[in-house]
Amino acid sequence: MTDELTLALDTASATVSVALHDGVRVVAERAGEQTGKHAEQLTPLIEAVLGDAGATRADLTGVVAGVGPGPFTGLRVGLVTAVVLGYALDLPVHGVCSLDAVALQAVQAGQDGPFVAAMDARRREVYWARYEVTEIDGVRVPVRSGLPEVSLPADLELGGLPVAGRGAVLYPDALGEPFGSPLDPSAGALAGLARLGARFVLPPEPLYLRRPDAEANIARKRVLK
Repeated sequence: MTDELTLALDTASATVSVALHDGVRVVAERAGEQTGKHAEQLTPLIEAVLGDAGATRADLTGVVAGVGPGPFTGLRVGLVTAVVLGYALDLPVHGVCSLDAVALQAVQAGQDGPFVAAMDARRREVYWARYEVTEIDGVRVPVRSGLPEVSLPADLELGGLPVAGRGAVLYPDALGEPFGSPLDPSAGALAGLARLGARFVLPPEPLYLRRPDAEANIARKRVLK
């Protein structure tokens, strides 16, 4: 077992992803077989990747979690799990933008120029951001231009830029045919970005971009006329 072993997890999309990174490469990675059901799948997947690597929780040296953008419930499951593990094991916990992970997968699949990464935001919308490709310490990586946004696909003015991610699969008429293979955020990609330092590391706090789908109705009704 190496001296470094980071647990990475992402619950920003419909598919749960968990990986272990030893500081050089991804040594184990699994994705949930069911869409949704993040709470039911996350802990078994963590135990599965630890078993795949012949490791235990005591071997972990850090935790990385995708901060979204994503739906309220899914993000909460992943980030709460990451923070609780960090507290229980006295480990540092960091966040990485889940869209950045999709973008890194696109670069690893061969994207070399400017492009857009787009994730499913439900409500017939997408989470998206524009990226350039640069090199850091000899590694080609995506650099995001500004903060992620949420929009209707038809409202995006792409200017001919290719689009990676599940958003393009869902809305090809508006976003064009997706390139490469990345669809949802990979926990292994999250860990790889975290290794590159402050440019990609964020606090482990959720990036929602909009209000939760389910909220208590506390608005006061006017009774007197």
